[in-house]
Amino acid sequence: MDIVETATAAGNFTTLLAAVEAAGLVETLKGEGPFTVFAPTDEAFAALPEGTVEGLLADPEALAAILTYHVIPGEVMSSDLSEGMTAATVNGAEVTFTLEGGPKINGANIIQPDVDASNGVIHVIDAVILPPEG
Repeated sequence: MDIVETATAAGNFTTLLAAVEAAGLVETLKGEGPFTVFAPTDEAFAALPEGTVEGLLADPEALAAILTYHVIPGEVMSSDLSEGMTAATVNGAEVTFTLEGGPKINGANIIQPDVDASNGVIHVIDAVILPPEG
C-alpha cells in the first residue's frame, strides 16, 4: 500500500487526507517516491485555532505549502535522525529534528515512527508544523 492508502487504512488521518486531496497532492503521494511524510493526526488538526482548517481547505496554494512542509524527499527512518539534524522539505524550507525527551520535528512529537508504505515511510506526529513565514 502506498502512503495515501496506508494513511487511509489507519483511520485517524481523515483531515490530512481531505487536505491532501484539496491541495491536489494525492497523485504525488501515490507516486514513485520514496517520500518521508510526517503525518499529523486528526487531533493535531483539531488543535489548530478555530477556522484554520476551513480557511486552508479554501486556499489550495497555502494548503499545499503547509502539506509539502510535512514531506521530505527520500526515505528517512527514525534511526536516521540525530540531535539537531535538519532536512529540506518538498516545500523548500528546512525542518529540525531533536531527540531529547523523544524524537521531534520542529517541536512536534513523533508519536508513531516508521510506518512502512510501498513508496516511502510515514511518521505520525501530534501537531501540524507550519513553514517559516516569507
